[in-house]
Amino acid sequence: MAKQLDARRKSLKQEFTKARGSWSASWDSILELTPDFFEAYMNFSSVPWRKGVLPPKIKEFIYIAIDASTTHLHEKGLKVHMGNAIRHGATQKELLEVLQLTSVLGIHTATLGVPVLFDELKNAGRDTEIAPQRLSRRQKALKKEFRKKRGYWSDRWQAILRVAPDFFESYLQFSSVPWMTGTLEPKVRELIYIAIDSATTHLYEPGLRVHIRNALKHGATVDEIMEVYELTSVLGIHTMTLGVPAMLEELAKARKAKKPALKSAK
Repeated sequence: MAKQLDARRKSLKQEFTKARGSWSASWDSILELTPDFFEAYMNFSSVPWRKGVLPPKIKEFIYIAIDASTTHLHEKGLKVHMGNAIRHGATQKELLEVLQLTSVLGIHTATLGVPVLFDELKNAGRDTEIAPQRLSRRQKALKKEFRKKRGYWSDRWQAILRVAPDFFESYLQFSSVPWMTGTLEPKVRELIYIAIDSATTHLYEPGLRVHIRNALKHGATVDEIMEVYELTSVLGIHTMTLGVPAMLEELAKARKAKKPALKSAK
């Protein structure tokens, strides 16, 4: 049974629910044990909700993206924010699209790794092993198709296209699905990419620059991009939402282990 909250904690819970639009059981133990920390986090995390410009549904999409990212995979938070997004009017198609956009994160192995490979081949005097800069007819066609489906081009794709056109083509088809079949506006898609690239579990600057550039091209404002940062910056709180329940569980086990054994009646 949950403990009765005192007046201050009741007020903080009400204020949090009003500012954030929802309450999760994840906050119960944190509010009970450390109201000062809870209040400080509430004020920190509520800034984009009190002063932000993005609709609540889009805010929840940002949370979904960072919780579902392969660099984080925070299932409890993911379920909470999916429920919130649905209450704000999100459809199954939109939620699937957010997940599709987020699932491309693994490609950074190649966009980071191939340029490094090229540099080290040059340093080793093995430049001849690198595919020529002049693209074949097929590679030019793939580049054109990428521009058409994804709406931009980056030099990092050029390196992959040169050395692994089959892989490039397969990624092009994979990453283009939400762009070809989705319903979110291009600006929102780019804001989701900005969130997953700027998340503290990833911090992928090359991609972040590309997607900020794309978002600006699609009409994003400074306030909107800053709000994505504000929403994404709360990721560290999962140390508490995961850690405090684990701490309480282990303390309970320790207390139970220290209890004297019951004496036999015989």
